[in-house]
Amino acid sequence: MIEEGKPIFVQIAEQIENDVIDGAIEEETQVPSTNEFAAFYRINPATAGKGVNRLVEDGTLYKKRGIGMFVAAGARERLLAKRRGEFRAEYLEPLLAEAAKLSITTDQLTDMIRTEGTQP
Repeated sequence: MIEEGKPIFVQIAEQIENDVIDGAIEEETQVPSTNEFAAFYRINPATAGKGVNRLVEDGTLYKKRGIGMFVAAGARERLLAKRRGEFRAEYLEPLLAEAAKLSITTDQLTDMIRTEGTQP
């Protein structure tokens, strides 16, 4: 999972987010501890903790004192909304700007997407 050029703590946070979005980790269930992440990825527990704490700060996870970290109720929907906004900014807006430069109409663009979406 470790990617070059992206901080490990960010990758851990994104992996947890992906697992919540995909349903691999359900709301109100416990996530692995920072020590478990550290052992699995062979990293410093403080680095793992930084990734987990990032999700606590944004409300995706919450702490149960003495027990561990859990996925907050509503986390999946909040993450989906966040990721959709990021998708729009990162992919859709540049796509539409480039399509406009090339005089590609919305209908033509829709047809391109449909065609690409049906290919293996």
